[in-house]
Amino acid sequence: MRILLPTGSATEEMVRKAAAGFDADVVVTGEIASFLTPHRLRELLNRAEYDMVIVPGMSTASFEQVERESGVPVYRGPRHAADLAMILPRIGTIPLSRTVPADEFFTSQRAQEAMARVEAMERDAGCDCIIRTTKIGGESRMKVLAEIMDAHRCRDIRERVEQYFLSGADIVDLGFGFDATPADVNRVFSALDGIDRPLAADTQDPALIRAALARADIILSLQEMNLPLVGKEVAEAGVAAVIVPGNATLAQNISLARRAGIRCIIADPLLRPVGSGLVASLKNFKNGRYPLFFGAGNVAELIDADSIGANALLAGMAMELGAAIIFTSEHSDKTRGSVCEMRTATEMMALARDRPYPKDLGIDLLVLKEKRCRCEPPLEYDTVVATKKMPDDLEYDPKGNFRIGIEGNQIVAVIHGRALKGTRWHDVLYTLLSQGEVSLLDHAGYLGRELYKAELAIRYGRSFEQDGEF
Repeated sequence: MRILLPTGSATEEMVRKAAAGFDADVVVTGEIASFLTPHRLRELLNRAEYDMVIVPGMSTASFEQVERESGVPVYRGPRHAADLAMILPRIGTIPLSRTVPADEFFTSQRAQEAMARVEAMERDAGCDCIIRTTKIGGESRMKVLAEIMDAHRCRDIRERVEQYFLSGADIVDLGFGFDATPADVNRVFSALDGIDRPLAADTQDPALIRAALARADIILSLQEMNLPLVGKEVAEAGVAAVIVPGNATLAQNISLARRAGIRCIIADPLLRPVGSGLVASLKNFKNGRYPLFFGAGNVAELIDADSIGANALLAGMAMELGAAIIFTSEHSDKTRGSVCEMRTATEMMALARDRPYPKDLGIDLLVLKEKRCRCEPPLEYDTVVATKKMPDDLEYDPKGNFRIGIEGNQIVAVIHGRALKGTRWHDVLYTLLSQGEVSLLDHAGYLGRELYKAELAIRYGRSFEQDGEF
C-alpha cells in the first residue's frame, strides 16, 4: 500500500523517521503542515499513484472534493507529528477518519472497544447474588457504592441520588445519623420513589433500619448490637446486609446474620485510614465464602492527596483482594468527582484481570499528567525581543468591565446587567467580540485569560476567582 504523507518543513524529520520502512512518500508542502490546501493536494496526486493519503491532523481544509475526483481516500493523521509512528504500523488494522485526527479517533475507538469488553464480561459473569438486576460478587465487576451522608438533611436528595447514578454509581447509600427519626427515613425514601436502582441505608439504629426495610435493598452495617433486634426482619424483607465486626468478630457476627436467616451477606472487615492501620487491616480481607465490602472512601477522605490516583490505587488493592463492592464518597471538596473516578477505576480493574498490571487498557484515569511527553520540533526565529513590564495603571475599556464566574458547568460573563453563558471559553469570547462588547486589545487578551481560567476551573473541579491565580 503506497501512502502519501504531506508535511511541513518544521516536522519533516519526524515524519520521515516515522515513515521509514513503509511504502510512503513524504512531501514537504510548506513550512506549516496544517496549511495544506485542496489545490496543493490535488497537484501531488496528479504526479503519482497512491492508495491512501494521510494529511496532518491539524489541517482545517476539507479534502472531500479531492477524494471524489482522484478516488484516493484522504484520512486525517495525528494532530502531532510525533504520534505518526504510533499510527502507521496499525494501518489496515485500525480504522481512520476523514474528519477526526487519528490520535483522537484511535483513542476514542480503543475506549469504545474497552467499554464493550467490560459490558460483555459483566453480561457473562457469574455472581453471588443479584440486587435489582445488579450482580454482586462472583466474577462480576466490583460495584461502586456511593454514600450520601445525613441524607435526611439533604434538601435536593433526589437530584443527588440521580446524579450519583449518572456519574457511575451502581448503588447509592443513604446515611442516617443519630438525630434522624423513622419519619425522616420514610420521607427520604418517598422522595426517591420511582428510582429503580439499588439503594442502601446506613444506620445502626434498629428503629431506622425497620423504617428503611420497605424500600432499601441493602442495610449497612449490622453487628452484634442490632442483629438480635432486627436480623429476622431484615431476612423477612429479603434485604441484603453488610456485616461488620464490633465487640464481636466479623465471623461471629456473620454467624448471627445466618441464624437470623439473612440470605445475601456481604462481609466488611473494615478498612483503616492511612496512619491508623491501613496495611494491617488488609490482612482481614480474605476472599472466602461471602462477597467483600471494601471501604475505600474511608481512606481517600482522610488523606490530603488528589482523589484520582488514590481511587485508582485503592480499586487495584480491592481487585487483588477480590472485593465485590467498593465504597466511595464525595463528602469533601477534594474528593468531589470520586464516584466517576471510582467507576472508571473498577472498569480498569475488570479489564486488567488477564494482564499483569492495569496499563494500556483503552481507558485510564490520567487527567493532568501525560502518558508520553511529545518531542515537538524546536521553534525557529532570527531575533529576540525582550518583554516589557505591563504598566500598573490600566486603561479601562470605555465599553465597560466584565464580571466573570462559573455556574455549574457554564462560564458566565456579566456586563451591564446581561449575562452571556457558554461551556467553552472561546465561544464566550467570540460572542463578546462579535457583539462589540470590547474595544481595547489588552482588554480582549485579559478576557481570554480569565475565560480560559474559568473553563479550567470547571474541567478540574476547582474554585474560580477573577484576577486570582488558577
